[in-house]
Amino acid sequence: MWLEISKLPIFTMSALKAGDAFPEGVSFLYIKPTPETSDVLACGIPTKFDASAEFKDKKAVLVSVPGAFTPTCQNTHVTGYIAKLKELKAKGVDTIIVIAFNDPFVQAAWGKANGIKDESIIFATDNEAAFSKSLGWTLGPRTARYAIIVDHGKVVYAEKEPAGDVSVSGVDAVLSKL
Repeated sequence: MWLEISKLPIFTMSALKAGDAFPEGVSFLYIKPTPETSDVLACGIPTKFDASAEFKDKKAVLVSVPGAFTPTCQNTHVTGYIAKLKELKAKGVDTIIVIAFNDPFVQAAWGKANGIKDESIIFATDNEAAFSKSLGWTLGPRTARYAIIVDHGKVVYAEKEPAGDVSVSGVDAVLSKL
């Protein structure tokens, strides 16, 4: 199933900025946490997360990282969002989605390895980096490190990191913009 979805056409746009509408046709793949898939070794079936539709009626934070289980992504970037989940929710964030170039199985395992047992934070794949490529926000074939805040379909913050940094896409930067 996920291979079929990966054949969707890549759309073209430029980098997003505050004031832009979040684009139509953006979706990611993830594995819904269920009791059957709760073990880190359980696979599950990838499901489409229609970001364009989901973000229309919610306040969402989209965080992109180059790769699951990598030192900066794990030790600095994602753990900040997990640690400050209550603060994000208190500021009205309905959805937090972490995307990476990795496939949905690796992303699901990464979420489970970090203790995420529900959809409080969704770990998804930017399959073939299609969305990131459309923004021009990649690191070679991988997704770049960036954060986008969408409030009911409108982008209110979108920043890509300078090389090797976690200053504009980390949880503290995002919290300051909510």
